[in-house]
Amino acid sequence: MFAGCLIAISFGTVFIMVNSAGLPSPWPPVIQVAAVITAVALLVALFRSGSTARSGSTARSAPRAAGHGFADRRYWIIVAVEVAALFGGLYVINGVLDRPELGVAWVATVVGVHFFALARAWRLPLFHLLGAAMTLLGLAGFLVYAAGGSAATVALIAGVGSGVALYAMVVMALRSPAR
Repeated sequence: MFAGCLIAISFGTVFIMVNSAGLPSPWPPVIQVAAVITAVALLVALFRSGSTARSGSTARSAPRAAGHGFADRRYWIIVAVEVAALFGGLYVINGVLDRPELGVAWVATVVGVHFFALARAWRLPLFHLLGAAMTLLGLAGFLVYAAGGSAATVALIAGVGSGVALYAMVVMALRSPAR
C-alpha cells in the first residue's frame, strides 16, 4: 500500500500540475498550489501511517509472498499492455488525427482501464473505484471535446480530475481498516 500511495501522489500531482497550466488566469497557480499542499499533506499522513504500521502492526510487517506487488509477473504484463496502448493511441491521436488536445483524455482512459486489471490481479477492490473514476473522466474528456469543448476544458476534466481521483484513492487507502 505504501509504494502504491507514493505512486498515486506523484502521478496525481503530475496530472494536476501539467493539465491545469492551460486554464485561464488565475486558475493555474491556484490549482497548482492546492495540489502541492494536498500532496504534502498526503505524504505526511502516509509516512505517519507507515511508521505507525511498522512499529506495531503484525499485518503490515509480515513478509509478502513471492509473486505479489511489483514483483508479480501479472503486474509487468499489465504495464506492458498499458504502455503499448498509451504510445500506440498517442501516436494515432497526435500523428494521424492531429488532435493533441485529446492526449490527456486517452491517457486517463488507458490508465483507468489498467486499474481494473490491477484490481483483479492484486484483489484490491479500491482499484476498481479508481479505474472507474479515471476511465469515466477520460471518456468525459472525449465527449466534451466532441461537443465543442476547449483543450483546457478537456485537460481540466480528464487531467486535473484524474489527479484528484488519485489523491482520493490515497485518502481512502489511508482510512481503510484493511491497510
